[in-house]
Amino acid sequence: MKRIILGSASPRRRELLEQIEIDFEVVTSDREEVYQSVVPSEIVKELALMKADNVASDMEEREGILSETIVIGADTIVVQDDKILGKPADEETAFQMLKSLQGRSHEVYTGVALLVYGESGTKQIICHAERTEVFVHEMSDGEIRNYIATKEPMDKAGAYGIQGKFAAFIDRIDGDYYNVVGLPVAYVYQQLRLYRK
Repeated sequence: MKRIILGSASPRRRELLEQIEIDFEVVTSDREEVYQSVVPSEIVKELALMKADNVASDMEEREGILSETIVIGADTIVVQDDKILGKPADEETAFQMLKSLQGRSHEVYTGVALLVYGESGTKQIICHAERTEVFVHEMSDGEIRNYIATKEPMDKAGAYGIQGKFAAFIDRIDGDYYNVVGLPVAYVYQQLRLYRK
């Protein structure tokens, strides 16, 4: 069985892999990530691959050639009207983001990259982007302010967590729920089934 490395500091991604009972280690890299793509699905694939590559490079510097290892990189973005909504810098930014999301739909894209290292250090790259459309109920300014007061939006792309208190405002989704949380776990599991032996 190959060693599984999650190249992400996200507690949500860690919880999702634990939920499907994958044995893995968390290794992160603080190398800078700058993307060139302009299409959301390509941006997340590029960032996911960059994260996986950075973690693999750091590990190779410490451990030498990687073998019998799978490194998973992932990145999630929230997109509305072709604009990427990152993590809010402050509460007012969070308010503006949530105000723009309420009463309509937006897209969440997660890119997943798997670097699969064979016995002799050969590397295979699998890269995938998952898209989910999220529909949000209308919210009053007071509801938005109350949600921001929970501090939940401040470390999340798009200023909300679907798995948290914001669940009260989710009308429906079209696509993979776990993709919105931060990792399309069924896709990851199916890929690991193919490559981890």
